[in-house]
Amino acid sequence: MKQKYAILRDDDQKTLIVREYAELDKEMMSLLCEETYSQEHIQGALKEGHQAVINVIRTNNMYPPTMFAQAIAEAIDGLLGDNGNQSAELFFDDKDLFNQDIVVPPEVDEDVDEEVDVDTLLDDAIDDDFEDDKVLKELKSSIQVADDDSGDIEDAV
Repeated sequence: MKQKYAILRDDDQKTLIVREYAELDKEMMSLLCEETYSQEHIQGALKEGHQAVINVIRTNNMYPPTMFAQAIAEAIDGLLGDNGNQSAELFFDDKDLFNQDIVVPPEVDEDVDEEVDVDTLLDDAIDDDFEDDKVLKELKSSIQVADDDSGDIEDAV
């Protein structure tokens, strides 16, 4: 899905407006959300860094992915800086999120691993726990086999 973020600086109201658009139909952008922030609040966050700006602009209604939010924070920094423009438009495509460099795990050479005998991994005392016949004799079951049921399938055929 393609997205567009329009950032508008309104010096009369001392606000910053961020609008989120998405391409819901082919080549037609629809407004999804509009958030308004005070310039004073955003400038305070800018002093702390871009991550603070990202934390301020993210709301329940508008929560851009980190990659998009970083670009939005940089654009806001440019708008509120000296000689900044009145507006900025940022275009994103969700495919860019999936086309990031994929970390490939290093290959493991299987020949290097020593072969381990399975019997050496087993505990020798495990058989002692199950050799006690008292446990099986004292086992009470609610399931009983009827006397007329035969365990031999050949008789039924």
